[in-house]
Amino acid sequence: QVQLVESGGGLVQPGGSLRLSCAASGITFNTYDMSWYRRTPGKQRDLVASITRGGTTNYADSVKGRFAISRDNAKNTVYLQMNSLKPEDTAVYYCNAERSIVALQFWGQGTQVTVSS
Repeated sequence: QVQLVESGGGLVQPGGSLRLSCAASGITFNTYDMSWYRRTPGKQRDLVASITRGGTTNYADSVKGRFAISRDNAKNTVYLQMNSLKPEDTAVYYCNAERSIVALQFWGQGTQVTVSS
């Protein structure tokens, strides 16, 4: 059974930092590209950051220079370090694992991030 379990969300003041973690089980982690998405009420889920099996990263323009995605294949975990948080970063953040060559994709349950004073 595949599980992606996010943690690290919460309430933070503007300008603050949070680190999200996503622990994967049931997959061969180092064969998957990993991503973080977010969704605000009434909107679709948007890509925040991604990291390939080989470590290549990609970021949404809105988070470039503030967020950093990384992975630890030994721990089957992907991270999202979020700095200089803004109220508009408030959303539910979802972890995604994709292995496009075999058309497999899995999602976590999401973790709430709220940026507010």
